[in-house]
Amino acid sequence: MTKDKIFELIDSHRKEMEAVLDFMENHAATGYEEWEASDYLADLYEKLGYTLTRAGNIPGFYTDIDTGKPGPKVLVFSELDGLTIPDHPHANPKNGAAHGCGHHAQCAALYGVAAALKNPEVLEGLSGSIRLCVVPAEEGVRASFIKELVDKGIVKLSGGKREFYIRGYFDDCDLAFMIHTGGGTHKFSIRPGCNGGIKKEARFVGKNAHAGAPRHGINALQAANLALSSINVLRDTFNNYDFVRVSSILTEAGTAVNIIPGTSVLETQVRANKVEICRDINKKVTRAIAASAASIGAKVHITDMPGYLPGAYDKNLIDVMIEGMEEVVGAGNAKYITEPWDTGCTDMGDISQIMPAVHAFGSGAVGAGHGPTYRIADFDSACMDSAKAQVMILRKLLENDASKAKFVIENSNVHFKNKEEYISFIEALFTEKEAVVYNEDGTVLLDI
Repeated sequence: MTKDKIFELIDSHRKEMEAVLDFMENHAATGYEEWEASDYLADLYEKLGYTLTRAGNIPGFYTDIDTGKPGPKVLVFSELDGLTIPDHPHANPKNGAAHGCGHHAQCAALYGVAAALKNPEVLEGLSGSIRLCVVPAEEGVRASFIKELVDKGIVKLSGGKREFYIRGYFDDCDLAFMIHTGGGTHKFSIRPGCNGGIKKEARFVGKNAHAGAPRHGINALQAANLALSSINVLRDTFNNYDFVRVSSILTEAGTAVNIIPGTSVLETQVRANKVEICRDINKKVTRAIAASAASIGAKVHITDMPGYLPGAYDKNLIDVMIEGMEEVVGAGNAKYITEPWDTGCTDMGDISQIMPAVHAFGSGAVGAGHGPTYRIADFDSACMDSAKAQVMILRKLLENDASKAKFVIENSNVHFKNKEEYISFIEALFTEKEAVVYNEDGTVLLDI
C-alpha cells in the first residue's frame, strides 16, 4: 500500500480517534487507577478484532500483530494516566485528575495505528511482529499510594512500563518506541536521553499539643519546613552539568490550626542525568531531612523508592524514526536535538536500559505541561500526524526482511543484559529506615 493510501486509511478513522481523545480527557485518573480509560480502550480494540492480554489487577493491556513472516518484535506504547490538577477545566470531578501531559492524545494516536494495522495491505512486505501496548502509571506520582500497592503485593514498582516488563509482558520484544505529545504544530523531535530519579517519602513524627501551649509538643510540620529549607541550601552544591532537580511537596501537614501537628509527610523526588549522581544527591537530601528532624527532637521514617532510570535512546533507532516522521511532516521538521537536555523523567528510560528504545516528541499541545492551562490545540498534529508517523516508522523498521530493525538490534548497547540483572539493580534502590535514633544516654544517631 502506498504512503498516501495509508494516510487516507488513518484519516478515515478520525472521528473514532476524536472520540478517544474526548473520552479520556473527561475520565482522567492517576497511575494504576485508570480503569475507566483502560476498559474503554480495550473494548474499542476488541471491536477492531484484536485479542488482548490484560494486566489483570492493574489497568492496561497489549495486543500482537503478526506480519506472517519471521523477524523482530517492535513494541509501541501509549500511556493511560493523568495528573492531579483539580483546577484544570477538564478535571475529573471524582478524583481531581486531568490530562496535563498529553497521554490522552497518545492513546488516540495509537488507536489510529491499531485501526490502520487491521488492514492486511498495510503489513504487505513486512517481516516480524508488532506489539501495541496501552500502559498505566507513567507519571510516577502519589508515592504513598504506590507504596500501599507494593506492600499489598499488587505491584512491585511504580511505572507501568517497568511493571509490565517484570511481569514478563515484554520478554519477546526486541526494540521499542513511542511518541509523546509536545508543543507547537506539525513537527517532531527526539533528544538523546533524559533524567532519572529516586523518590523519597519522609514521615516526620513529633508530638501533638494544644496550639496555645506549643512548648508541650514537638511540631512535625516545623521539622518538615526545616527540611525544605535545608534542601534549598543544598542547591548551591549541585553541578549544572548534572541537571539536578529536587522537587518536594507536603502531602500531610496537620489536622487543625489549633493543634500542633504530631505528623507531617514530605514527598520528594531527586533527579539527575546519571544514576550515580541521583544516589549522591539523594544521600545529601536524606542527611538534610534527618538533621532537621533531630534538631527539634522529632523522629522521621524515610522510605526511598527507585524512580525511573535515565533515558539513553538508541541513535540508530532515532535515525529510522526521523525518516518515518519526515514522511509525514516533511524534511527538516523532524529533528534530533542534543540541547537542551530533557530534565524530565519517564519509565521509558528504564526500557531504554533494557532494549534499544526511543522516547520521541510530537506536537499539537499548548499551555504549561502538568498545569491547568495544558490542552490539545491541534488535533492533526497531536493525533493524526503521530499515528501516521508511527505506522511509517513500523514499515521502515520491518520492510526488506526487517533489515533496519535487525541493524538496530545488532548494534545496540543496552545497560542490562537480562531481566534478573535489572530487577536486582532496582531492588537495591529500595530502602526504609528510622533515620533518627535517640539513645538512652542522650546521644542522637542519624542513620543516613
